[in-house]
Amino acid sequence: MVHHQFAALGDPTRLAFVERLARGPTSVGELAAPTALSLPAVLKHVRVLEDAGLVTTVKRGRIRECRLRDDALVAVAAWTAHQQALWSARLDALGTLLEET
Repeated sequence: MVHHQFAALGDPTRLAFVERLARGPTSVGELAAPTALSLPAVLKHVRVLEDAGLVTTVKRGRIRECRLRDDALVAVAAWTAHQQALWSARLDALGTLLEET
């Protein structure tokens, strides 16, 4: 699942949408407003975010509301923390090795 989330977040438009949704739910139209994208293009981006498990949408009448999932970035944060610990340990070991030589 994490690779789908990173792939979704790798696009600057989708990353901007997630950053906007972190402030609270909004409509697709409001997501589209600061961009030059058409509504169908914005919906495609939103679908990618939904498929990655980052966003949920609810249609109310003619308005589609988007919301960042509460647990959206938990897997990304856990993977990042694991990588940080792994590389920190490796770099510490390299530093020790370099000091000994």
